[in-house]
Amino acid sequence: MIAIIGAGPAGLAAATTAATGGERVILIDSAAQLGGQYWRHLPSNWKDERSLHYNFDKAQKLFDVVLSNPLITRYSSAHVWQAEKIDGKFHLYLIKDGIEEKIVAEKVILATGAYDRSLPFPGWTYPGVMTPGAAQGMLKSHGVLVGKKIVIAGTGPFLLPVAAGLAESGAEIVGLFEANSPLRWVLNLHGLLLNPGKILEAIYYFKKLRKFRVRIQYKKTVEQATRTSAIVGGKEVSCDVLAVGWGFVPDLSLAGILGAKLRVDADGTVLVKVDSNQETSVPGLFAAGESTGIGGSTLALIEGEIAGGGRSTKVKFARLRAQIFARGLQKVYPVPTDWQKNLQPQTIICRCEEVSQEDICTSIDELGAENGRTAKLFTRAGMGLCQGRVCSRNVSEIVAHHTHQKVLDSELIAGAQRPMAGPISLGELGDGLGKKF
Repeated sequence: MIAIIGAGPAGLAAATTAATGGERVILIDSAAQLGGQYWRHLPSNWKDERSLHYNFDKAQKLFDVVLSNPLITRYSSAHVWQAEKIDGKFHLYLIKDGIEEKIVAEKVILATGAYDRSLPFPGWTYPGVMTPGAAQGMLKSHGVLVGKKIVIAGTGPFLLPVAAGLAESGAEIVGLFEANSPLRWVLNLHGLLLNPGKILEAIYYFKKLRKFRVRIQYKKTVEQATRTSAIVGGKEVSCDVLAVGWGFVPDLSLAGILGAKLRVDADGTVLVKVDSNQETSVPGLFAAGESTGIGGSTLALIEGEIAGGGRSTKVKFARLRAQIFARGLQKVYPVPTDWQKNLQPQTIICRCEEVSQEDICTSIDELGAENGRTAKLFTRAGMGLCQGRVCSRNVSEIVAHHTHQKVLDSELIAGAQRPMAGPISLGELGDGLGKKF
């Protein structure tokens, strides 16, 4: 049996490919509906999903196969909190409906996706300040607009579908700010030529933005937020909601727990190292999608197909083309190296433990912290509920900047690992296993 964790594009492609090849599959996902973060499935009585999803027809085909193939068992609203490999088999411990269960599989495919990367700035903890993914998630999952007047900022192509979807649903996008220049696309012309579909996708979103008179303002970043506005380029932009995102961070928790080798990409993102068949350093453990390199749904679908057993030359060449485009995006949309310039002493860096910029600098200047790890020990940064998922890299970069050093790859990898993949209550843990699959 193959256990696939994650029902986004990569997980769906892996499940359909494996089941079509005659494999028995169990598809585990924390959401109630299929689609993951990218293809969140809206209630049918709200409005047409296609209006908020690019290429939703592809998603619907995958949904139909997963829901109809008898070889695929769905485990929705379930999250794997721990895993181990014993005698050549994978033991996955998950929580479903408040009960801990165990699934044993001969092969595991990790399609755990990614979440928005956040950088701290003055006011980012105010109500109404969130990530673009959060704003889009509320809309796609529940049909809820997070505000009437919205500012979207940061960097990356993800800002376009977020702005288009919110505008189409009735929000006024009072500002769409991209930190980088559009001229940087000359650095990825080869990627565009190899992936002409990306040009059509961009045109699709540009047309939507033009329809709602949303203008992209380049080379501008949010410097500060107040309770009613965003400060951009020294000017105040009134808004109800400020959505700021700086790319994505892969979810590597289960990969690390199972002992898969990790690597650091050119932009400092920690990824799972895989071979040409998407297999990790742990035999029988595969990874597909954002955990092997941030590349969007197109690359995730291809990697999921390969992990599920579709390994033709044609498919692998398609992966290469998509990978070239994805690598080029790192050059087009880099995170500014001076992102710390607007931080103030009282700016919160770790939201869980309320650790400020001043606290981190004090741990360096007065307590002798030399890297992110020791700064976290002195300040408790990264020790809250999110276990450093949001602040770990930021703390390391602040310490490195303050001490005029570089963040070591070993430190970035250590910050991406954690002992548990998700929360579990003492009651759930104490009740023991309720079921074994």
